[in-house]
Amino acid sequence: MHPDPSFPPLPPMSGATLLRALFKRPAPPAAATGCATTRYRLGRIDSAQLARYRAALGFTGSHLPLTYCYLLAQRAHLATMLGASFPFRLVGAIHVENALRAGIPPGADRPLALLTEVRVGPPAGNGAVHALLDTRATQDGALVFACASTYLVVRGRRGGARHPPSAAPAPAAVAGWRLGSASGRDYAALSGDWNPIHLWPWSARLMGLKAPIIHGMHTMGRACAELERAGGRPLTRLGGRFRAPIHLGSDVALAADLEAGRYTVEAGGRIAVAGEFSFDSSQTMQCA
Repeated sequence: MHPDPSFPPLPPMSGATLLRALFKRPAPPAAATGCATTRYRLGRIDSAQLARYRAALGFTGSHLPLTYCYLLAQRAHLATMLGASFPFRLVGAIHVENALRAGIPPGADRPLALLTEVRVGPPAGNGAVHALLDTRATQDGALVFACASTYLVVRGRRGGARHPPSAAPAPAAVAGWRLGSASGRDYAALSGDWNPIHLWPWSARLMGLKAPIIHGMHTMGRACAELERAGGRPLTRLGGRFRAPIHLGSDVALAADLEAGRYTVEAGGRIAVAGEFSFDSSQTMQCA
């Protein structure tokens, strides 16, 4: 059983897509509630891109990294958000949370179907609006991965509802790394996410930031690789809440409780990402 041939091909992350995202106009407020669903097909996983991803983020073993699946889901998310049924501007939307779950290992050079559901929540007390984009990728009807990304699409009034307090640091240091000045551009070339806030100081300032920041999913990808190395097993579940940006050039520290399945990533004296994870107890890491 293959994806329905009527499903359109999964759009690439391209310069034209970025321009559409930069200039998309919001719809009237009345359109800002409800749900939407999109369906796409992917002919195959790009083995060359996958190899570059594994090398860039430090993955060992031969399995499909869970966070690589986000790159496929991201393409479906962006295509969905560019549609008329998604009434918000993309510029200024903030990725605040992500959850990934693994299914069966995908067959090589075989197509996948990606179904994305959008759920827009009601405005919070301070006017903030969040949208959840939930993608399920299947092959021959079986789940390959699920990816749920939450975006803040309308910012709330200052002085309104406060964010929950930051999580306490996880108890044991696992790994650390330093981000180079080109880290954002390197990951953009790998992922196709050329958001100006991640590239150069001047492009970040044009978007209202004082300095460029690393992609949140770069941080989660690196954390995924380090957790797998520390635990000796692939991850089957990884969630993360993005609590603070990490500027390029920062020293980054990962801490985790491998038994309880929770982790934190810290930079600049602040917890930037906090979340939970699960190891695949059925297999140990295999060398590539």
